[in-house]
Amino acid sequence: MRNRIIVTMLTLVGLTFSTVGLAQDANLGRAATASQSDRELIPGPGWKTCPRCTNNKQLAAAYAQYKVEGHPFNPKDLTGVWGNNGLELDVKNVPPFTPEGAKMFEATRSDIPTTNAKDGMLICDPLGYPRLFAYNYGMEFTMLPDRVLQFFEWGHTWRTIWTDGRKLPDDPPQQRWLGYAVGRWEGDTFVVEGNGYDERSWISEDRRARIRGFAHSDQMKTVERYRRTSYGTLEAEMTVSDPKVFTTPWTTKGKIELRPNAELWEYFCVPSESDEYNKRLVEAARESKK
Repeated sequence: MRNRIIVTMLTLVGLTFSTVGLAQDANLGRAATASQSDRELIPGPGWKTCPRCTNNKQLAAAYAQYKVEGHPFNPKDLTGVWGNNGLELDVKNVPPFTPEGAKMFEATRSDIPTTNAKDGMLICDPLGYPRLFAYNYGMEFTMLPDRVLQFFEWGHTWRTIWTDGRKLPDDPPQQRWLGYAVGRWEGDTFVVEGNGYDERSWISEDRRARIRGFAHSDQMKTVERYRRTSYGTLEAEMTVSDPKVFTTPWTTKGKIELRPNAELWEYFCVPSESDEYNKRLVEAARESKK
């Protein structure tokens, strides 16, 4: 059984790295799942499937089973597993670059088509934030008295959003892949501010041509807004500000659906597997250009 699950998961990963597998519809938060298997992977009685292991038909059945429509909810409780591929950043409205930002953007240009050979993800560098907002294979919020934990299936990691009243450090003592994050409630909207991001990470891959990435500087700050408008719907907004790179802030808005029949599995980037992937695909792409 374990081998069958691994094989199927690798199939899904292959789809994810393809242009089709990464496509999302106009609502941004509703990730396309038509290419996924009709068979839902469940490890055994009492266990739930992973966010990316279910298709639209199975999701509709889960919504009925768990009575999601009309289900009572607390708007200040974000608990749950959300989405199956993150909320892709709005690349149709990327702000103009500063002169320095244009140089940074061009420096990420890949020397092979369709796959970005300079992407740290290919060598298993952490995706960092806000890239995990846009690409995560599903996330889960857990509410605690003094913090909110945001878990991600990709990398099987978490981010701590402090709600104990602390402020972001004006001069972060150390850059972090996930930055420093503090949260507060504005009515029924959970607002998260972040800074101190490691400059090795990208804001996101540029999915328009897949040969560049959106880099950032040490001045990047993020503001997220989450509002639970129903038991099964989370309105999300991400604003990226980096005066060294962009002339204006970059904002993305969308909706993320609850996955009531899912729980986060682990998805690690394994260096040995990544190396094999690079040899097969990246090197093949280079050879095709000769």
